[in-house]
Amino acid sequence: MKPTFTVSAVQQHCNQDRQTNLTISIEQIKRAAKAGADLVVLPELHLGPYFCQTQDTSQFDQAQSIPGPTTDCLQAVAKMHGIVIVSTIFEKRAPGICHNTAVVIDKDGSIAGKYRKMHIPDDPGFSEKYYFTPGDLGFKPIQTSLGKLGVLVCWDQWFPEAARLMALAGAELLIYPTAIGWDMKDTPEERQRQLDAWITIQRAHAVANGIPVIACNRIGFEAAPDALPDTDKGILFWGNSFIAGPQGEFLEVANDSEAKLLMYKLDRTRTQQVRQVWPYLRDRRVDQYGGLTQIYLD
Repeated sequence: MKPTFTVSAVQQHCNQDRQTNLTISIEQIKRAAKAGADLVVLPELHLGPYFCQTQDTSQFDQAQSIPGPTTDCLQAVAKMHGIVIVSTIFEKRAPGICHNTAVVIDKDGSIAGKYRKMHIPDDPGFSEKYYFTPGDLGFKPIQTSLGKLGVLVCWDQWFPEAARLMALAGAELLIYPTAIGWDMKDTPEERQRQLDAWITIQRAHAVANGIPVIACNRIGFEAAPDALPDTDKGILFWGNSFIAGPQGEFLEVANDSEAKLLMYKLDRTRTQQVRQVWPYLRDRRVDQYGGLTQIYLD
């Protein structure tokens, strides 16, 4: 494998119809490939508006199989442009069983693997437990032509255990496709606290494991499906996508409102150098961590 490779992330609006959103994503994939990117990450569930704001059985009609129409399309794009793609799809596995699934397509157009979101939120405006069955594929990196990718999805990003298990299994990069934003009732102070926490926790995963992180979020206001006219009920997705290095350092960032293609050339030797100086994995006391398998230590 080559010592350096260029990664990219697409920060985009996802508030239009499926075909329009997919077209926007593909245009950015082509742009990334033309600029020399080896990998491109798309936001969580980028094919449409974030439907999990409410519980509605008709939304299950959006689910599709993997392989399926979207992966077929992205596979052709990946092969044509020689680029690895990470996309997140509402996966229909069987009647009554759907997942929030990240699929990784290698540069030859093959499906390298998939990851089913393990941690499923159930919060106001984020009723994902209604739609998604928790993942059953574990925290296993996906082997690609670029190396092992530790793909996780959104709510997974708050759990250090998930990042650590990916790193211990050989992930060279942590990838977080995301759909997260503010409730319009949040104060400016509360919005800043939430955003700071989101950025900090993911940078901490980079630091604790000595590997780069890509966080890819959507942008723009999306009204709740049950919102009354002339009301602001919904989610303002806060963007702020970023690429961080193995010490949590910002390498490339976006703001809270602009559509942007983030790109950065990563050097594999950087991870090795950082881990030699900061050997967190070496100094872990695995003989003393049994309590981590408990919900709470009474």
